[in-house]
Amino acid sequence: MWSYEKRLQFPVKIACPDARAAKVIITQYGGPDGELGASMRYLSQRYSMPDRRVAGLLTDIGTEELAHLEMVSALVYQLTKGLSASEIKAQGMDAYFVDHTTGVWPQAASGAPFTSMCFASKGDAITDLSEDMAAEQKARTTYDNIIRLVDDPDVLQVIRFLREREIVHYQRFGEALELIKSDLDSRNFYAVNPEFDPSPKL
Repeated sequence: MWSYEKRLQFPVKIACPDARAAKVIITQYGGPDGELGASMRYLSQRYSMPDRRVAGLLTDIGTEELAHLEMVSALVYQLTKGLSASEIKAQGMDAYFVDHTTGVWPQAASGAPFTSMCFASKGDAITDLSEDMAAEQKARTTYDNIIRLVDDPDVLQVIRFLREREIVHYQRFGEALELIKSDLDSRNFYAVNPEFDPSPKL
């Protein structure tokens, strides 16, 4: 059960629409390392996680990723709001416009649609937490690339906030991985699935 506050985690107030920026930022909505995949990854993995503290962390971060999805949506919407069809075409977002007008739809910057293959839930605590750490680093790298391509300060302050949260999540998942490993035989923590074989006899 969640309590939803009707405000963004970080304010999004774009003064100058820019479809070029929206075209690259949308990848963090529905791209391979975006916020939709992140939220689904963590909210799916939490069910089989053997340590309740780590399951709670997955719930917390998964919920925060939904808040980030909301922020990216607001960015894309505000960056395209009020633009004419000719402006959208001139700024290279005409192919998207044909299918979605200026509605927010989950896809990568390349145009590839979101798919559940963008996230993993393996049912193995070591595997899933290693995946989560890699996912946070990939998202951070994507935000780095967006920062290299966008120069609007209104956009950049939001992107930098989101980037910082990826770093924090990476650190929390690293701590969670150590918690899980500490509960296992140190000789075997890469050779067993603690979710499926809690007391393996190797």
